[in-house]
Amino acid sequence: MKKSIIIIIAVVAVIVIWAVSMYNGLVTMDENVNSQWANVETQYQRRADLIPNLVNTVKGYASHEKETLEGVVEARSKATQMQVNASDLTPEKLAAYQKAQGAVTSALGKLLAITENYPDLKANQNFLELQAQLEGTENRINVARTNFNNAAQEYNTAIRRFPKSLFAGMFGFDKHVYFEAAEGTEAAPEVKF
Repeated sequence: MKKSIIIIIAVVAVIVIWAVSMYNGLVTMDENVNSQWANVETQYQRRADLIPNLVNTVKGYASHEKETLEGVVEARSKATQMQVNASDLTPEKLAAYQKAQGAVTSALGKLLAITENYPDLKANQNFLELQAQLEGTENRINVARTNFNNAAQEYNTAIRRFPKSLFAGMFGFDKHVYFEAAEGTEAAPEVKF
């Protein structure tokens, strides 16, 4: 009798330890996704912080390009006002976030394009440094987005596999969405010389 009770207690203890381990693993993966999302936001914020310096540098050379400069400032303002939390990231919210960030990218592209008309600006050390920082930031954004997608994929795969799918459903672990390419990015940009 005592031996069977000990065996039952041991089996229950193993099951409890296994369940706790599985739950904690899902929590760790979910937190990794949240952390990767924070890295994405950090890189977008870095870009937003560089924009005023870039705009002010260009203003000194191209003050009559007011519309383009205002477009960059406005796009930056809209993008920085948008707050999205990784825990309630829906496809719609992510699409809106990507649209706002895409507007910043587009506005920056226009700003950098007007610099072709200003040889003195292209040779300005401040502008060159800001342009290099912006390029580096765009690369960091791409890396952060890729890392977020990889973390989301690992998490989503884990919550869909048996037996973790049972725990995921029981404890409210929901699927995370992915960053996807923005509309129109499948076509290569036209370069004219």
